[in-house]
Amino acid sequence: MNLNINLFKIETNHVAPSKGRMLIAEPFLPGSYFNRSIVLLVAHSEKGAVGFILNKKIEYPVNEILGDFPDFESDVCIGGPVSTDTLYFLHSLGSLIPGSVHVKDNLYWGGDFDEVKKLISEGLILPTQIRFFLGYSGWDDGQLEDEINENSWLVSEINDDFVMMDRQTKSMWVHAVRDIGGKYSLWEHFPENPSLN
Repeated sequence: MNLNINLFKIETNHVAPSKGRMLIAEPFLPGSYFNRSIVLLVAHSEKGAVGFILNKKIEYPVNEILGDFPDFESDVCIGGPVSTDTLYFLHSLGSLIPGSVHVKDNLYWGGDFDEVKKLISEGLILPTQIRFFLGYSGWDDGQLEDEINENSWLVSEINDDFVMMDRQTKSMWVHAVRDIGGKYSLWEHFPENPSLN
């Protein structure tokens, strides 16, 4: 039986990495952080890239991680292997949070954290409007492009709803490859560790 080895070759001309796009890990990318991960890029330039893993939820709400945080029903994800002792956030609140960085459409990164806590205490922020992350994912100049050329990542467009509304983190990777379609939709059928098959 002949195997189609092109099944795991990512077409380099598919979509280029840039702020506001997502990285979808190839099926066998090793490591606890990036295995079957989806990363939203919030910054990309000649200096490097920054992003947050969207589908690696931890079992603690934000108010258990930060003792002085108001009671709030919001998930926290591992954002990546860099600065894992620091909390970051994405939101759809725009200029309501001073200092926010516009990522794309109605998606923003960071801003005044004290203002976030105040607005949550006043009931003016809903859990569907903000997501929290411990740590972030970072790449130096050219590092992400090298990984893409090595077929580690498929780059794709993303919409706000996928980032803010889809909290089924375990199935996000499957939905993402299925949505892209073509040969990539076949990735979901491969076991995470082929040696255990």
